[in-house]
Amino acid sequence: MLPYEVIRKKLDGEGNSEEEIGALVNGFLRGEVAPEQMAAWLAAVYVRGLSDEETWWLTKAMAESGRMLDLSAIDGIKVDKHSTGGVGDKVSLIVVPLVAAAGVPVAKLTGRALGHTGGTADKLESIPRMRLDLSEAEVIGQVQRIGCAIAVATEDIAPADKKIYALRDKTATIASIPLIVSSILSKKLAGGADAFVFDVKFGDGAFMRRLEDAKALAEGLVRTAKLAGKRAVAVLSSMEQPLGFAIGNAVEVAEAITVLRGEGPSDVREVCLTVAAHMLWLGGAVSDPPKGRQKAQELLDSGAALEKFRQLIAAQGGDERVVDEPQRLPQPNHRAEVRAEQDGIITQIATRRLGLLTARLGAGRLGAEGVDAAAGMLLHKKVGDFVQAGEVLATLQSSRPIDESFVVEARECFALGTKASPITLIAGVVSEG
Repeated sequence: MLPYEVIRKKLDGEGNSEEEIGALVNGFLRGEVAPEQMAAWLAAVYVRGLSDEETWWLTKAMAESGRMLDLSAIDGIKVDKHSTGGVGDKVSLIVVPLVAAAGVPVAKLTGRALGHTGGTADKLESIPRMRLDLSEAEVIGQVQRIGCAIAVATEDIAPADKKIYALRDKTATIASIPLIVSSILSKKLAGGADAFVFDVKFGDGAFMRRLEDAKALAEGLVRTAKLAGKRAVAVLSSMEQPLGFAIGNAVEVAEAITVLRGEGPSDVREVCLTVAAHMLWLGGAVSDPPKGRQKAQELLDSGAALEKFRQLIAAQGGDERVVDEPQRLPQPNHRAEVRAEQDGIITQIATRRLGLLTARLGAGRLGAEGVDAAAGMLLHKKVGDFVQAGEVLATLQSSRPIDESFVVEARECFALGTKASPITLIAGVVSEG
């Protein structure tokens, strides 16, 4: 395989074969294909696109470039979920134990904070002593015992994707639907599950801001999963404002616990019920998604999902007492209130900017000081709420002193007016059919 010919064909609008794509990916991983050559091919893909078959071949090559988990020792249909990222997105903390409580096994590999979005791993590690560095044998054994496990994806999972993503980041080729599909799905396939539910976010706090782009990504994920022999569903959910009221790590765990108690913010509960309904359906626990939703509601309201979360924490060495005593989670040394300067209705929240601000407070990975488990933000008002001058919009919190500039910037994230447009939380579901 000559990289020159593979690049030329794609630049000229011709297709690449499975062998060509596989050789290009593996050659780049081994250092036999130069970064300049891979960058040229990625740029050609950005302009020319990939067919469904080419997208699958790229996904397959990246998935097979490293270790692939074998979950065949676990009985039942293993179902995984993936979110494309957002602000205040604690859905995985809730749906993994929720679905496991219904008897559907979940072995989830997860990641850490990226840019303005939080990471499930960082959130769970705010629980004292919680371990996420599980071996494959530990993941399998735990799922066999309690029905679920959440572990950090190691460096040997889809290593070609990591190397290619770093190059995409440098060459302005991130925003390519086929390349995003391959990046997401290669890691999911390496995780070994039989079926997937993708929570594809859209709006200001999402990577895909436009609904039409999010829908194209959702459709690409479902089509490519089908070519891989996997069943998949994609839920389109809004990130026009943060999900729930808590943004950060420990604060999101605490909010997730309230939802698992059958309480909590209605928007978080709604997204969780929608995702869980389809996971239960794909996992064979129910005959259709509406029955899955009903089952998920019962498991939340009965406390069964909360008990499964307690088992998950204990199995991974964490302090399960946080389920009953959330104050055992890391607490901030400093708090600062963000107050409205005028009366009005909140018409818009700059969600992405709030996510970045929260990351800079210490909740993310933007600085050199490491993740502060106690850092974060609690919203007191959301879109459509009326506020009076002097009312608290949000509370910032951190283990470190909070500069007044953070308060000013947070206030700027809340737009006030006379009328707010309603936000559609779930914009649709994409399935195989």
